[in-house]
Amino acid sequence: MKQRIRKAVFPVAGLGTRFLPATKAMPKEMLTLVDRPLIQHAVDEARAAGIEQFIFVTSRGKGALEDHFDSNNDLKRTLEARDKQKELAILQTTEIPSGDLLFARQRDPLGLGHAVWCARHLVGHEPFAILLPDDVVLAGTPCLKQMIDAYEETGGNLVAVVDVPREHTSSYGILDVENDNGRLASIKGLVEKPAPELAPSTLSIIGRYILQPEVFDELESRRIGTGGEIQLTDSMARLIGRQPFHGLRFEGTRYDCGDKIGFLEANVAFSLANPEIGDKVRAALSKMFP
Repeated sequence: MKQRIRKAVFPVAGLGTRFLPATKAMPKEMLTLVDRPLIQHAVDEARAAGIEQFIFVTSRGKGALEDHFDSNNDLKRTLEARDKQKELAILQTTEIPSGDLLFARQRDPLGLGHAVWCARHLVGHEPFAILLPDDVVLAGTPCLKQMIDAYEETGGNLVAVVDVPREHTSSYGILDVENDNGRLASIKGLVEKPAPELAPSTLSIIGRYILQPEVFDELESRRIGTGGEIQLTDSMARLIGRQPFHGLRFEGTRYDCGDKIGFLEANVAFSLANPEIGDKVRAALSKMFP
């Protein structure tokens, strides 16, 4: 029987230098996508997939993330006094119960693999999800929910994947595919940021993972990989052959909000999909670009 995915790790220790000066005094994960910060989009996706515990791997200057998911009793009392029921309901969506929001500290920026390793004691010996808040997915069924449904079929390790132009493979972890039915691809290898001419495919991992706890044993060695960092992809690759490993082509559109253009594209797409403001945004865009 497959063990249920109860915990999710959110690596949020990055400096966000590509968004300076906006991120000088504010975590990049607090940048607003329409009406919610990026980190809340990721947490909401995890909640919709049944995640119960939320593990943030943070660094210095990330206190706003903790505050965002805490109770703000002064604001709550003010809204109650003014009978602002809609706003109270919105406020409630930002709260994570005591004991379900956990924190690990990554003191040095040694890579994604190191950030995940920092959460090992909080995850324990059970399968877990990883969500990178920079990657947002606009989908009818949340991306992680699609992955957990697929995990019920495959077990083992599962990553969300998209096809990228071959010239972009040097920016991603790329799959070496054994079999592919158009939805699920079984994986015989993983390569971190290969040169286009050396890439075994154009199937790229995005910031959604379901991994078995044995990955921590591989991360423990702290092997340095591409870019002089401890790469998560390298440790995952060493599990192939010992555990099932698949890539899922999810339904939806992924936006890279770690990039300014991707962030702007995401704001437009999510605004248009918002039932409250979508029509007004469409009208405004029509005026700007007749």
